[in-house]
Amino acid sequence: MRREEMESEMNAELRFHMEARAEDLVQGGMARGEATRRARLEFGGLENAKEQCREARGVSLLESFTQDLRYGARTLRKSPGFTLIAVLTLALGIGANTAIFSLVDGILLRPLPYAKPEQLVGIKGTFPRGAFAAMREQLRSMDVATYSEDHQFNLTGYGEPVRLAGTMTSAELLSLLGARPELGRVFYPGEDTAGQDNYVILSHVLWQKRFGGAADIIGRPIELEGVSRQVVGVMPADFRFPSAKTQLWVPLHIDPRSAAAYWGGDFMPVIGRLRAGANVAKADAEVRLFQSRVSKMFPWPMPATWNADISVLPLHNGMVAEVRGRFLMLLGAVALVLLIACANVANLTLSRAATREKEIAIRSALGAGRRRITTQLLTESVLLAAFGGLLGLLFAEAGLWLLKATLPPDTPRLMDVQLDWRVLVFTGALSILTGFFFGLAPALQSSRVAPTESLKSGGRGVSASVSQRLRSTLVVGEVAFAVMLVLSAGLLIRSFWALSHKNPGFRAEHLMTARITPNESYCSDVARCVAFYGSVLRQAQGASGFTDVALVNTLPLDGRFAKRNMTMEGHLVAAGGNMPLLWLNVVTPDYFRVMSIAILAGRDFTSADERGDAVAVVTAATARRFWPNQDAVGKHVRLQGDKNWHTIVGVIRDVQAYDLQTTTPSWMEGTIYVPYNAGATLEDGTIPAEMTIVMRTTADEEQAGSILQRIVSGLNQEVPVSEVKTMQHVVSEAASTPASTTVMFGAFAGLALVLGTIGIYGVLAFLVSKRTREIGIRIALGARQRDVLWLVMKEGTGYSFAGIGLGLAGAIAVTRLLSSELYGISATDAVTYVTVICAMVVVSLLACYVPTRRAMRVDPLIALRQE
Repeated sequence: MRREEMESEMNAELRFHMEARAEDLVQGGMARGEATRRARLEFGGLENAKEQCREARGVSLLESFTQDLRYGARTLRKSPGFTLIAVLTLALGIGANTAIFSLVDGILLRPLPYAKPEQLVGIKGTFPRGAFAAMREQLRSMDVATYSEDHQFNLTGYGEPVRLAGTMTSAELLSLLGARPELGRVFYPGEDTAGQDNYVILSHVLWQKRFGGAADIIGRPIELEGVSRQVVGVMPADFRFPSAKTQLWVPLHIDPRSAAAYWGGDFMPVIGRLRAGANVAKADAEVRLFQSRVSKMFPWPMPATWNADISVLPLHNGMVAEVRGRFLMLLGAVALVLLIACANVANLTLSRAATREKEIAIRSALGAGRRRITTQLLTESVLLAAFGGLLGLLFAEAGLWLLKATLPPDTPRLMDVQLDWRVLVFTGALSILTGFFFGLAPALQSSRVAPTESLKSGGRGVSASVSQRLRSTLVVGEVAFAVMLVLSAGLLIRSFWALSHKNPGFRAEHLMTARITPNESYCSDVARCVAFYGSVLRQAQGASGFTDVALVNTLPLDGRFAKRNMTMEGHLVAAGGNMPLLWLNVVTPDYFRVMSIAILAGRDFTSADERGDAVAVVTAATARRFWPNQDAVGKHVRLQGDKNWHTIVGVIRDVQAYDLQTTTPSWMEGTIYVPYNAGATLEDGTIPAEMTIVMRTTADEEQAGSILQRIVSGLNQEVPVSEVKTMQHVVSEAASTPASTTVMFGAFAGLALVLGTIGIYGVLAFLVSKRTREIGIRIALGARQRDVLWLVMKEGTGYSFAGIGLGLAGAIAVTRLLSSELYGISATDAVTYVTVICAMVVVSLLACYVPTRRAMRVDPLIALRQE
């Protein structure tokens, strides 16, 4: 039956019963008019009776919801100012949460894009080739694979030589992940052993960019580092293991005949796939047992601390462990922003409800129950939040683009982050919950209106006192949340300021760097390699715009390092222990002068040191560690495997080489510099082939790169010049992680501060509008402007100080979670707390100023006449 027919029948039926009741009353002696009125009262009003009938028939739910939506849309359309402000406020909060959730979902929550990802595990620890080979043979709970990232390869024979980033893998890695190539195949078992490993798999990007997407690439030989390798596969565009910067994969060179490389080369992470019937706990127990045996396999003693905390955990957890805490903190920050936005809109809704008391009272008098009115008002709130969610998606898309540009490019799985259906579902659910959250309290408050009293007062705020208390509570909460966010941002800003203004030990201004990378085979002839770099230095020194030039094998803060065990004169090694492990820097004369690294004692290297006795320079921290309260100049060190001792001729100030907070990684015990000559051998006994040139120049990156490439190509056409960038850019990249966290927290804190300020202003503006008559009477009775000023400011500052106090209490607890992100300050830094408190007081006073100024200008005659 159609709705119109049902309504018509219901109207006729109700009228019949009401008329019958009235007729009974008339026959009982009551006047006709009074009998009709009494019958209507007994039925509770015609509309109320209709509503009860609809509910009894069970057809009101969907119809009521549709009616509420239509009515809510019309109501919001009649208040465009309120609707616009509320939608924008909600859009900012929902959009920020959507953007951060998309990061959390794509990086922390989404399963890894590999076959049966729940079976993949990671082993916490690192292993050399020999230990991995033993693990591969002995473990029964899982199949294992390993990889070594950040290897560089020269590609020659295809136009201008180019430097490529590659990953060396065990033969089973890609099969273990369940990765399927776009073309060709993955590595077969055994193709990582010496003599059977001359293969390569290309990334999709490299195949398209360098080889034009040639379909016949499979089986074609290409030359990498002077070695011919056969292309056996091309991976899909969405395969990015272990990171997006990997351009090719080559097999590990596993050769038990070379003990140094087999047991002392790269220490690599190991991943595994659980076999049938195995679980993480069983695999963990087996790996711990293996670790207790593997140390005895080494040809030299291994420290007890090596892999002491070894364990097995899901691979996904291990990949994102370093960023998990940071993203969860950001998610908490945007949740606070959304709470502030909800409080703001709730305040707006309460203000608007004060003007709708008469409307709600009339609806109540016509028979609408409290539940019906609450449902209608909640529907309006959810509709408002839905509009905010739709607009928030646009904000989220722009915000996500900014976040991905702000975050360090090496953030794991960053390329997988996108606004997909999971994020859309989250946004929809969040919008509905937000609508209920900010709409529930105003709806319950408005539905309490007593129709008789409200109609008698003309809708002038019968429930104003209760509403004002609720509004005051909301604004106190807003201020408290804003204080927590601003304090967190303040601590991060102070920390980043201290970090970015710390002297790194060198001067980065007007310093250009570039990586020069001959093939390893080219530098197997030591004299040829030394002569090549000598020619590069001489020609660069005479080039236009270059004033000072030098070479170093590991540039500070660029992520590379070289290490050597050394014997230190006067330093005794404990029984069963290893010789100290130091960071080995190989440099040319004038390196310290070009980098502006201060020499604290002794002298710099000279050109004579490249041909004379073996010499070295150490950092101040190294000198203090091995020769405390002694003069390090004149002491001797010997590189492991060398016969000659190096004489220390100088001590330099400490250089922030590992990152901006530390000079060396925790597992190294110092830093040493030696001249670039035949004696400057690395851990594997070879002379460094890859060197970074540092130049004081006024040229830009493009000009400097062009000049260098021309110089190098003139000496050897197969040597590429890459990574041309300023030293200031290198320092900025080193600070990218704390910088991105600081920027994001700062943005959220700024948004929270603006919303909190609006909240204080809104409450006071509403207070002034409701007390206009009272203020007018006070002024008419002789109150001065300062009395009115105190009246309003006392109210506003009361909310502010209450919120600041609560916010401080919350911040003391919450900011402790930031301790791992802070440098140079504590989580209770007094300067930050005092500064933020003062700033919040000033902002609160400014928020109070406009309503207070309006109150001071109230004309008593106009105020009384309006009443």
